[in-house]
Amino acid sequence: MDARTDLKSRLPSRHVTEGPERAPHRSYYYAMGLTKQQIHQPFVGVASCWNEAAPCNIALMRQAQAVKKGVAAGGATPREFCTITVTDGIAMGHEGMKSSLPSREVIADSVELTIRGHAYDALVGIAGCDKSLPGMMMAMCRLNVPSIFIYGGSILPGSFKGQPVTIQDVFEAVGRHSVGDLSDGDLDELEQVACPSAGACGAQFTANTMATVSEAIGLALPYSAGAPAPYEIRDRFCMTAGEQIVELIRRNIRPRDIVTREALENAAAAVAATGGSTNAALHLPAIASECGIAFDLFDVSDVFKRTPYIADLKPGGRYVAKDLFEVGGIPLILKTLLDHGFLHGDCMTVTGRTMAQNLASVSWNKAQDVVRPANRPLLPTGGVVGLKGNLAPDGAIVKIAGMESITFTGPARCFDGEEACFEAVRKRRYKEGDVLVIRYEGPQGGPGMREMLATTAALYGQGTGGKVALITDGRFSGATRGFCVGHVGPEAAAGGPIGLIQDGDIIEIDAEAGTLNVKLSKAELDARRAAFKPKRTTATSGYLWKYAQQVGPARTGALTHPGAVAEKKCYADV
Repeated sequence: MDARTDLKSRLPSRHVTEGPERAPHRSYYYAMGLTKQQIHQPFVGVASCWNEAAPCNIALMRQAQAVKKGVAAGGATPREFCTITVTDGIAMGHEGMKSSLPSREVIADSVELTIRGHAYDALVGIAGCDKSLPGMMMAMCRLNVPSIFIYGGSILPGSFKGQPVTIQDVFEAVGRHSVGDLSDGDLDELEQVACPSAGACGAQFTANTMATVSEAIGLALPYSAGAPAPYEIRDRFCMTAGEQIVELIRRNIRPRDIVTREALENAAAAVAATGGSTNAALHLPAIASECGIAFDLFDVSDVFKRTPYIADLKPGGRYVAKDLFEVGGIPLILKTLLDHGFLHGDCMTVTGRTMAQNLASVSWNKAQDVVRPANRPLLPTGGVVGLKGNLAPDGAIVKIAGMESITFTGPARCFDGEEACFEAVRKRRYKEGDVLVIRYEGPQGGPGMREMLATTAALYGQGTGGKVALITDGRFSGATRGFCVGHVGPEAAAGGPIGLIQDGDIIEIDAEAGTLNVKLSKAELDARRAAFKPKRTTATSGYLWKYAQQVGPARTGALTHPGAVAEKKCYADV
């Protein structure tokens, strides 16, 4: 009836397995085939975002089985469960994208409720898509039980007419097709060969950016976030993670021991160094909040500004995640950042060792050109830049990786929602030099803060990616390239200046100075604000209505609860 080790006496699962009053609870476990020994061992939740929604999730269940073998080998009892995923590539360009960012909260909430409800002692979380990665890491930090994150792995590149391609090429092909630069037959062939395997989008889009974060922040085992989904080595990483989680239970190493202010700075540095997705500026503050750490968009931007851009990865560069893994993986990036003073080496990681200790045996690979040494970068400052000005008092974000010019000035063309802008782009109802403004797409106003890849890819495919700019209070995909500014805050629905702009107003974007301004006097802005009435959201019921009532600004991560700063007692200490 009782555990045979002192370990169980301090773990949450004692509340469901120990003592005569828990006989009914144990009966359920016997019904599922567990032995007495298994019932009295630590319980490890093995959470995956497996589903048949997209290739990024399809390989996760197989990997979960390898994790479970490792947990059992380590002397604990695995309990597998799944949660949802909304996959951006399929949700893109229509109303479905409003569900994407809110799905991050559902993932974090559902993992939290499953762990809490069944009193599990630890968590191994497996995720493969843009919002499932941060959602899983948020749950780990919120629960603060020993945890290890596992990325499901990237997709392999496709091949079209002898050239490597990714899903980015397909989105941009839509723009090429719209101007007669790509035939129906070629578009049909391209869509069939661009995604040849399981795994998340292969370039440094949001999924691979957050996978990079998982190693840089210390929640994932070294090298584990780089191996593509089809590679059998993924099962070895999963098995090892299962064994290691039991060691973390024994040593009581928890996520908040790992995710410190310095670890968050390491994560932001890795994003900048790889020219990663601007969405990291939304997810890092959210992860920080789960640990009770204030780390907003401006804090992320400060790290971006001081970190060199060193990884030649798509969409701005030449290579994909598979290429990076095969020349040394994420540790190769982290090692050169550490060696040149851009990384904190004393942060704890899930190996039970510090970042510097993990990287001590990593040697520089001179035979590759995927990653530059940090003292000889592609650009002296990060591939992502924060902006601020009278158009964005609460900040904005722009990716400059691969851009020839990082300043832009032009007249505004305003659209209330992405569909109106996409239709104008599709019909080429814009001029070179325009600044396209998409508003009412923020966390509250969307609701859901949609990504604009369909629109930006169409612009790029039409050959005008660098000849027009686009700003929005929504988001951009990690696959976006061109002069595109997102996360403009406050959002239009909250009365932000982006809602006050009119067609023809001159907008100035300067990524070098870090500014985003509209050439209007304070008096003019104040007069417009006095007469301004934000449009109401169309979400009047269901989950999106609940999300719109709860969600906070993009600057602090689009959060729906106060975070650990308001916590009286964390779950791990029940």
